[in-house]
Amino acid sequence: MSVLLRPWAMTDLDALVWQANNVSIWNNLRNYFPNPYTAEAGAAWIGTELELQAQGLPATNLAIEVNGYLAGGIGIIRNSDVYYYSAEIGYWLGAAWWGQGIATEALRQMTEYAWYHFDIVRLYAEVFESNKASMRVLEKNGFYLEGVRRKAVFKNGVFLDDYIWVKLR
Repeated sequence: MSVLLRPWAMTDLDALVWQANNVSIWNNLRNYFPNPYTAEAGAAWIGTELELQAQGLPATNLAIEVNGYLAGGIGIIRNSDVYYYSAEIGYWLGAAWWGQGIATEALRQMTEYAWYHFDIVRLYAEVFESNKASMRVLEKNGFYLEGVRRKAVFKNGVFLDDYIWVKLR
């Protein structure tokens, strides 16, 4: 199985909407990831990514491609001010791709990419308590559990614990 991280393209739109329009994915992500995931939301997302690509800067969000098919997305959010050398990393996969080691490989590649392209010292992921699969992906990539923020997340009318996983350069 070939896992490739690559820039987003407008040709990804139909596959993006098809993969991302899944409440099971949305349940493990922040609310700014839309649900339902519409073509308008997807076109806006890809359009923003294309504008950033045009600036010639390293991408912070990449598509996850498996054997030529769009499988999901992965990216980092750079912090600022005194947290400038830290970045949050996040990822999602379409349900058809779960349980195949794809997220583990994509995270490995994105971690290397982030260390190479950005002057960061600390990568971290915030994982909702129910997302044990994501925690395993992080652990397999050498991230360690730094702490748990009790009842820090309010999602679907329920308070959840937020697990903070970290990897230092």
